[in-house]
Amino acid sequence: MRLILLGPPGAGKGTQAQRLIHKYNIVQLSTGEMLRAAVAAQTPVGLQAGEIMAGGGLVPDEIVIGIISDRLDQPDMKNGFILDGFPRTVPQAEALDHLLRKKHIRLDAVIELRVNESALLSRVETRVAEMRARGEEVRIDDTPEVLSNRLASYRSLTEPLIHYYSERRKLLTVDGMMPIEHVTHEINRILAAIGAVEARATRKPAKKAARKPPRPAVKTAKVAKKASRKPAKTARKAGKATSGRTGKAARGPAKGSGKRPAKRGGKAAKKVTKKRAKARGRLTKRS
Repeated sequence: MRLILLGPPGAGKGTQAQRLIHKYNIVQLSTGEMLRAAVAAQTPVGLQAGEIMAGGGLVPDEIVIGIISDRLDQPDMKNGFILDGFPRTVPQAEALDHLLRKKHIRLDAVIELRVNESALLSRVETRVAEMRARGEEVRIDDTPEVLSNRLASYRSLTEPLIHYYSERRKLLTVDGMMPIEHVTHEINRILAAIGAVEARATRKPAKKAARKPPRPAVKTAKVAKKASRKPAKTARKAGKATSGRTGKAARGPAKGSGKRPAKRGGKAAKKVTKKRAKARGRLTKRS
């Protein structure tokens, strides 16, 4: 599974990314973390990025793409990844598409968490007020003023990506204003609908299907054995019947030809001899 999460600051991308990586055992790719890791590892790209970052400059897109390219080659990427915070601009998206094509990697979906900006500002104001009431320290980048600036930057730089990925039929939009659990459920539902988790879902049924064929094979073998025995038994019975009849028939003529014909032949000969003798006697008397 290979995804990109889009949405303005405060939309809940980080929360949903964590849930996805735990559910599907995929890796979250954060450009900031990858840059720091590359600098620490002193890779060729990391050394270039380190010099720029040390001077307070922004790391060029080609260096960021180079770091992502190195990261995609790591063994833990086999199950997929989520890109959070990158790409931020259309040129970055085009460079990423070129890299993925070069590595023969298919991007499954770009999920946009759509939110109401005024509602986001209201949430931040409420959270800041509650933190101050509890005496907690409020982060400088977690105020309505900072969020307002970040939202303006998102609209000008990142929002065009929605049109870019929509044209390529990769964009899937989820209502980010729903409760967290509902957002998670909707993301999982659309991922299953587009087949991004199909291979994982059909893995178990495939194993069951693989276990079933041996049973019919055994039954077929048994049936074949029984079938092979029946003809044999039939043949034996037929053989016995034939041999019995043949034996009797063979014995009958043998007995008859040896005894009865001989007796019948002897009596007939005697009768003929007697008749002849009588006939001779009559002739002798007459003469």
